[in-house]
Amino acid sequence: MTSETRYTIRVALTVALGGFLMGFDASVISGVVTFIEPEFNLTKIELGWSVASLTLTATFAMMVSGPLSDRLGRRPVLKIAAVLFAISAVASAVAPNFMTLVAARMLGGFGVGAALIIAPMYIAEIAPAAMRGRLVSFNQLNIVIGISAAFFTNYLILRFGQSDLGWARTLHLGEWNWRWMLGIEALPAIFYFLALFAVPESPRWLVMNGKDDDARRVLEKVSDSAQAEADIRAVKASLHAEQSTERAALRELFRPGMRLVLVIGISVAILQQITGINSVFFYAPMIFEQSGIGTDASFMQAVLVGLVNLVFTVLAILFIDRLGRRPLLGAGLTGIAVCMLLLSYGFGSADMNPKIILVGILGFVASFAISLGPVMWVLFSELFPNQVRGVAISFVGLINSAVSFLVQLIFPWELQNLGNSMTFLIYGLFAIVGLLIVMRLLPETKGKSLEELEAELVRH
Repeated sequence: MTSETRYTIRVALTVALGGFLMGFDASVISGVVTFIEPEFNLTKIELGWSVASLTLTATFAMMVSGPLSDRLGRRPVLKIAAVLFAISAVASAVAPNFMTLVAARMLGGFGVGAALIIAPMYIAEIAPAAMRGRLVSFNQLNIVIGISAAFFTNYLILRFGQSDLGWARTLHLGEWNWRWMLGIEALPAIFYFLALFAVPESPRWLVMNGKDDDARRVLEKVSDSAQAEADIRAVKASLHAEQSTERAALRELFRPGMRLVLVIGISVAILQQITGINSVFFYAPMIFEQSGIGTDASFMQAVLVGLVNLVFTVLAILFIDRLGRRPLLGAGLTGIAVCMLLLSYGFGSADMNPKIILVGILGFVASFAISLGPVMWVLFSELFPNQVRGVAISFVGLINSAVSFLVQLIFPWELQNLGNSMTFLIYGLFAIVGLLIVMRLLPETKGKSLEELEAELVRH
């Protein structure tokens, strides 16, 4: 491995820590809801709001972080995100009431949205073409690792809080367990902020702002001088083309020729969330505890959710270009439907078996992680024609976030008013409908150029 390759990987891994913080911040609330509901005497909708509020501000941050990074730079925006993560963690941990907790979580949502957009953008802009796909995947992988880490630290804090260890009693881990679950995120957030000082500014941003010499120095660290000059020329040509191209209006998505790709895009965007993935990620211990096992066991089983998600996400990255998008979606949606029907049966039977619930949840997470999780974003980058791709991805991404917010918000209310069995049955029926839509409308996109897909899907 050359020194240039080592440098590029180090920078990409450092920036991808934003993905870790994003995953951790989003899912750490799963261990908190069990304790804040009685402490703050929350209604089910208030409990849902404590979870979903982060998604609301993250969606707004996703819309503004791109333009903000064009003005300030990629690295400053990532530093701002790191600061927001740290402040949110501390403020959440010391929150004296429900409203303060929600406000602190919403503050963290701005960091989540910024990290979700800017971290992969930065990596794509600094990575050599031959390494770009693998390096950008570091961010998605770190999101999944962050989710797993949150489940694991929640479990450790719970167990240490119940122990007789002197340091655990000194830190009041038992009394303040949920506060430590939220506050511990400040440590990786501070580390991320400091680590970003060793990361250069994006060479593309430097060229955009007329700093060619600075961009050349950065690019020469990831490749040789000749390639650095070629990259600078390519960036300038790309910027010139962008300036001379009229931005596509949102109305372009709704012309008759775009109907098929728009229906597919919206269907997949809704389907990814409406089958209940964030209900599981953000309420896993509560779901497991309602199967009849104790609090400790429910937190341990949540750790298994994180591990299964990590393993099957890696498998999806390995197989998406070998097997194709359509087979993965078909198999995944079938698995999701079967597992949700199994959960509905498990919670609805008179002699509820916790093992059935565990198998159903883990099977659902595995099916999602190898299909809808990573495949959706790949499809979005392939389905839409070049001239409307940016506005199209923003549009369907906004729909995806809106559905995610609603699912997180009403899930506790659904469990209380509809029951576990009916809630998971509804998710299963959505999966079946989605499977029929995807198998009927979605062509295989593997191995086809963007121009071939446009000719196949768009009527001019």
